[in-house]
Amino acid sequence: MALGYEDDAVPGFHVPVHRSLTDPILLGRAPRAVAIANGTLAAAIALGLRLWLIGAVFWIVGHGLAVWGAKRDPLFVEVGRRHLRYPAWLRA
Repeated sequence: MALGYEDDAVPGFHVPVHRSLTDPILLGRAPRAVAIANGTLAAAIALGLRLWLIGAVFWIVGHGLAVWGAKRDPLFVEVGRRHLRYPAWLRA
């Protein structure tokens, strides 16, 4: 077994895929879209409303929750979005 290939792999039909193509895109260990939205809202609170402490607390708590969610499931945003599409009467 060379380079970690499986024994039952068909010769000539194995393509190495770089890890960066399969891993979710994280920003500060949180999903990129969530981190950007959280930072934007915290900046709007801190700079726009001049509530510096509340904006900083909002960012720390929001980013902490996003990091916690990404540790449990890096695609939790997509899973939640898909979950919200199903009607409530469709119980699985």
